[in-house]
Amino acid sequence: MIKDEKETFETILENRKQSIYKSLANFQQECPTIHKATKGYGYTYSDLPTIFKVINPLLQKNGLGFTQLLNGSSIETILFHVETGQTITSKTDIPQDVKLAKMNDFQVLGSAVTYLKRYSLSSILGIVTDSDTDAAGEQQPKNVSIGLNNYGKEKKTISNDRFEKGVEKVANDKLTKKAFLKMLEGFELSEVQKASLKLL
Repeated sequence: MIKDEKETFETILENRKQSIYKSLANFQQECPTIHKATKGYGYTYSDLPTIFKVINPLLQKNGLGFTQLLNGSSIETILFHVETGQTITSKTDIPQDVKLAKMNDFQVLGSAVTYLKRYSLSSILGIVTDSDTDAAGEQQPKNVSIGLNNYGKEKKTISNDRFEKGVEKVANDKLTKKAFLKMLEGFELSEVQKASLKLL
């Protein structure tokens, strides 16, 4: 009798564990590619209000919800199954000590948090919310080797100080945005640097 009760309990736990993944899989089958032509560095993306408008009804339909918490120097994204309480969590670190021209520390932090919330939410749900584009706005194949430029060479990073000076020149009309973006093509940008380009 005790053995049967133990097996029943383990079965219940296993079914509960599977519930959140089944619901997430159903959500992913129903959720379309979410794309709004908000321009970023070399791509377009959907902002958070646009994403929420699409995903919230589908999450509710499949018994799912989420929350995103600031936890020290990171953002914790929690996807939960309403009926069973099962959760999937992810943690994304927020870059520290980044300085950008004409932005105080709170503005830099706000920009980084907004970008990382969108990034981590899209990641945990397994949905597409951005698209690489060419000048005509159509998706084009890119170099599939991450961290390589168009010549197959490894990209270098650009220091925050140098990046900030470039942003300041653009803001003061001493350098065109087009020329600045051209210069950045040879560099692998940090997430905060990418986010700051949206403000130019």
